[in-house]
Order: sequence, then C-alpha cells, then structure tokens
Amino acid sequence: MSIKITMPALSPTMESGTLAKWLVKEGDKVRSGDIIAEIETDKATMEVEAADEGVVARLVVPAGSADVKVNSLIAVLAEEGEDAAQAVKAAFAGAESAGPAAAAPVKESAAAPESAANKAAAALPAGQAMAVAEQKNTAPAKGRGLFASPLARRLAAQKGLDLAAITGSGPHGRIIQRDIVAAEAAGGAPAAGVPAPDAAENAVLALFKPEDYEIVPHNPIRKVIARRLVESKQHVPHFYVTVDCNLDALLKLRSELNMAAPMAKKGEISAPAYKLSVNDMVIKAVAAALKRVPEANVSWLETGMMRHKHSDIGVAVAIPDGLITPIIRRAEEKSLTSISTEMKDFIKRARQMKLKPEEYQGGTSSVSNMGMFGVKSFSAIINPPQATIFAVGAGEKRAVVQKDALIAADIMSVTLSADHRAVDGALAAELAQSFKNIIENPVTMLL
Repeated sequence: MSIKITMPALSPTMESGTLAKWLVKEGDKVRSGDIIAEIETDKATMEVEAADEGVVARLVVPAGSADVKVNSLIAVLAEEGEDAAQAVKAAFAGAESAGPAAAAPVKESAAAPESAANKAAAALPAGQAMAVAEQKNTAPAKGRGLFASPLARRLAAQKGLDLAAITGSGPHGRIIQRDIVAAEAAGGAPAAGVPAPDAAENAVLALFKPEDYEIVPHNPIRKVIARRLVESKQHVPHFYVTVDCNLDALLKLRSELNMAAPMAKKGEISAPAYKLSVNDMVIKAVAAALKRVPEANVSWLETGMMRHKHSDIGVAVAIPDGLITPIIRRAEEKSLTSISTEMKDFIKRARQMKLKPEEYQGGTSSVSNMGMFGVKSFSAIINPPQATIFAVGAGEKRAVVQKDALIAADIMSVTLSADHRAVDGALAAELAQSFKNIIENPVTMLL
C-alpha cells in the first residue's frame, strides 16, 4: 500500500510554500521522524519530518519548486517489500478515483514539520484528490498543482515558459521534454514568474524604453508584505500621535547597567554577560505603557473588542527582501536582560529564515525602530490584528527649554499609529504620554 506525502501547512494561514530542498533521494529508506525536506514559506524555512516509514518511490515535486499548494502531492513512499513503480501507480490511481472510497488503499500522509505547526496541518483535509489536476494537467484549476517531469520543469525555467499554459502528452497528461520543445517552437507563453502586464502596467512601461529597465519578479515575502499592507491601509482607519522623549536619563541608566554587566565566558574569551540597547528599553517601555493603559491593549473584532491580558510586542526586523516581526511574549513581565537576549536570538534566526510561525504571528502591539538609519520620525502601518504600532526615530541633540533655560538634550521622536475603531484619540494620547513618562523615568522599568 503506497503512502502519499503531501505539502504540510506550517501555519493556519499558509496556502503554499517553496520546496527548497530534498534531504532524501529516490530509493532511500526513511523512518517516522526522519527529516526529509526543507520547506520555505514567506517568513521562514522549516525542516519537515516523515510521518510514516517506507522507501522513497517518487519525488513528485522537484527541489526548488515554488508555490506548491498545501495538501498537494510532493512524494510517494513504498512500504517495505512493495514495488516502487506499483506504489507510484497506486498513489496516482487513488488520486484519480471519483470518491474517497476508491482512494482508500492509498494512505494519506502529510509530512510533519518539526514544530507544533504540524497540528495545524493535521486539521486540514489531506490530499482531497489534489493529484487529479496534477495528472490531467489541462488548464489547472486555481489552487491545483502541475504534473511535469523534473527535466520538463528545468527546461521550462531555462526557456522562460509557463508550465500552466502547456498541455502534457506523457502518461496521465504529464508534461515531458517534447512538450517543452513543442511549446518553445510554437512561441510558448511567458514564465509564470513574470506575469503578463495588465493595461495599467502597460501604460507605465510605455513611459520607458525597454532597454532602460528590467522586470524583477516579486518573491513570496514581498508579495505577502504588499498584500497585508494594502489590506491594513484599506480596512484599518489609521491616525497618528507623536511625542518627543528626552533620552538623557535613559542613556545614563543604560550605560550604568551595561557597565555593571558581569563577565562571562564565551568560547575562549570573556565578554559582558549582556549589552542592553536603546531598542531593548523601548520594547520594555511599550509593554509597560500597555500595562498602565490596558484599554489600549486591544484588537478590533466585528463581534466585540478583544482585550489582551499581556503585552506581546512584535519588533520589526529587516531580512533579505522584506521584514518580519518576531514577538516578545509577556514583555511586561520580563527583565531588560531577558528581552535583550531574546531579541538577539530572534534577529539571528530571522535573518536565517529559521523562525517558527508561533514566534512571529499574533502580538498585541509592535515597535518599528528606524533610529539606527538616522530617520528623525516616520509613521508606521499597523499590523492587524494589532491596534497600535510605535514608530521610533533617532535620538539626536536638540535645543530644548528646561526651567526657562535653553539646553541641549538627546530627544527621540516617537509616532504612535492607532486603529481608530479600537483606540480613540484621547486613549492614544494617554498611551503615548505613558510611554514618554516611562522613557524619561527609565528606573521604573526595573520595578
């Protein structure tokens, strides 16, 4: 009895992913729990475990394939002693059956990611005749996969052809080498990676000479960022409150705390056990401000207001081709050193695309800090379902009046973006002032 391995859902909202790498090859024996592949989503790269044991009979989806739909067939295992060819035939025959009863001899086995996200995958229907469209490969329905040989996929990518526009002539409608050659001779179709421009885009392209530009296809991260930001600005009524915070006391306390850090062994050298950043203290200040003003620690739902009991603070981290917001959970309860250590780990793994979905999804508010780039002030876009985000500018020397005297002080401008459905103007002002008071009296972070 063949075992079908399908594309797992690494998060409840995942619809597709990139099969980055196979860690097994056809003919290899695998056991339950063995790492067999690496899957890339728009935010992370995760290792995938086999949920069953057997021999790899067919790797259906080649390594490097993008936009592989959740629950689509990616590999077939043969049970011990079963003929590999027969296992593959049985797997595809089961997918072509009209109903679930006909497919019963074929075991459905979604690959198990190495995290709790596998529970989300288990809650989704497995298979559901996904291979039917892959087998027949006429114009595949939206959300279906493509059934093509690895060589055909590679040739299509090299020649810039769209597999979805090619009819397969191989067994069960599989796209094979001769189909790619024929499509190229007939003029072919542009690759799916570079979509044909619509009328509005054509108007833009007409303004420039073809030799003066190139079109770079959007990667999955950029597509998701674009979609979410547009949705946020279209559906969330933003308004903004800006406060200027005096950093003198905070910078003094930070210096004293860092100077007091004990030395710790790191390999063969000794180094301070911690080094606090201004951003670490900003995260703590946001969490503490939300604790002081709990009415602002909310999310808007059509059925009612979701009031959060803890401050889970997302922090925008730049990664190649986009950004991600790992979340410091219960930040109001954590020490500055704990927040600092956790953020360093998050930043390292975020840039390696190794964060787990539960580490960057959710949150009750966010911090976006562009101070290190010399930006004085800016307004950030809210990340739903959150209702607030703090945009932090650079600390700089400014002339301020203090006790009727003009003095120089380190001032940092912070702009709070708020969802007006959940947070009214007066409440946003109260939250911003609470944050400002904590920043200017930073010893309260230690209490």
